[in-house]
Amino acid sequence: MQKVRVKQMMPPGHVRTPFYLRGKCGTIERSLGAFPNPEDLAYGLKAPALPLHRVRFTMAEVWGSDAENPDDTLDAEIYEHWLEPAD
Repeated sequence: MQKVRVKQMMPPGHVRTPFYLRGKCGTIERSLGAFPNPEDLAYGLKAPALPLHRVRFTMAEVWGSDAENPDDTLDAEIYEHWLEPAD
């Protein structure tokens, strides 16, 4: 599984990437294929198909020391342009 970090972008307007996951590291659980970019579709624009991935995060990564069950996981579907390799 590839380790990735969600970019800390703050673009204006409609985005599908949850704020609380920006800057967090997870692993690509699986790739889901390419789909029209909903960030463009929301404005009626022509939307290129972008790869979508299911990314798995631990609760410890998402919530830090406040995680009630640090080893539990959360999966989120995130478009590739929001992800970068994590070292």
